[in-house]
Amino acid sequence: MEGTILVVNCGSSSLKIALFDEQLNKLASGLAERLGTDDGFATVKGRAERIELAAGADHQDALNALVAVLQDSGLLDAAPAAIGHRVVHGGETFRAAALINEDVLDAIKDCASLAPLHNPVNLTGIEATTALFPSTPQVAVFDTAFHQTLPRKAYLYAVPLQLYKDWGVRRYGFHGTSHQFMANEAARILGKTPATTSIISAHLGNGCSITAIRDGNSVDTSMGLTPLEGLVMGTRSGDVDPGLFDFLAQKGVDSREVHRLLNNDSGLLGLSGQTNDMRSLCELADHGHEPSQTAIDVFCFRLARYIGAMMASLNRLDALVFTGGIGENSSLVREKTLAHLSLFGFTIDDELNNHHGSISDGHIEGADSRFRVLVIPTNEELVIAREALASARPGIPG
Repeated sequence: MEGTILVVNCGSSSLKIALFDEQLNKLASGLAERLGTDDGFATVKGRAERIELAAGADHQDALNALVAVLQDSGLLDAAPAAIGHRVVHGGETFRAAALINEDVLDAIKDCASLAPLHNPVNLTGIEATTALFPSTPQVAVFDTAFHQTLPRKAYLYAVPLQLYKDWGVRRYGFHGTSHQFMANEAARILGKTPATTSIISAHLGNGCSITAIRDGNSVDTSMGLTPLEGLVMGTRSGDVDPGLFDFLAQKGVDSREVHRLLNNDSGLLGLSGQTNDMRSLCELADHGHEPSQTAIDVFCFRLARYIGAMMASLNRLDALVFTGGIGENSSLVREKTLAHLSLFGFTIDDELNNHHGSISDGHIEGADSRFRVLVIPTNEELVIAREALASARPGIPG
């Protein structure tokens, strides 16, 4: 099928792809997992059979396998018109998506020290698709770009300013494509334009972040220099006292182990001692597992605190928006979080909340709520496809 847009999202041991037509209708999606191991595999949505990958298969192998399925099905019988890549960190260099060339690749590499777990593997995805489709325009869409409108008072840390001047130590924010989608979708639901809409957007999944969006622009967000700062997440701690690093060092824990501990063994997993999956935690809590209940309570309380904090960056609030796997699907998390915010005048309609807003165009607020509350499924792949098409073919509206 001609005129397709391929979206690529590389993780350290995974590869996600999605295929869109030029009207931005999704045609297919695929996922490869456990790359680099002996049991890597791939799946294409809508197809029951699992694609077994060779032992040690890398991102190039996974991409080849997924593309072969799309080609066999007739969905990708010609090279895509454009390929959009999710790139986690664009630093201060990128305020928008960028058509990839050598300068852009060098800039992405320069940002690798700010996102050592993400940018190198994002570059791997770019290399893999370039090898497969050497003539297709490639576009980088940055998680950080949407947050480049943060004011100086919101992005600077209270550390010596020379750290920012020399090494770019500042708050950057992430999940920008999701928050950007929320700004546009909330405006549509509310019958407004993005430029006249102010919301608090809570993206809650294995990674979690919250953003204050004033008149369509990000003005505050919870993630910082790295995606570790902010809310409690699946395996990431979120905010901790920086003195913890010295404390653990005194106990003989080196910096690499602290990094692993806070990124991989903390958050919901660390508190519960069982799992980072909110659905499983709720089931365990229902069966009396106290650490799981504690993990849920801490998650919701910290989220409520951040919602209150984000209000300081807004002059009005048109809606609080929940999105992401947890935000879209956990009525309990939304209920418990809003219960902490009764002082602000938030109330919730139990029936609408239990249906995740599906019967009310996203609305779940109670009739007497001071503010609207929305549940909106995120669609980061669509944002990346739109940006890729617009960047590769400037004359075509995205």
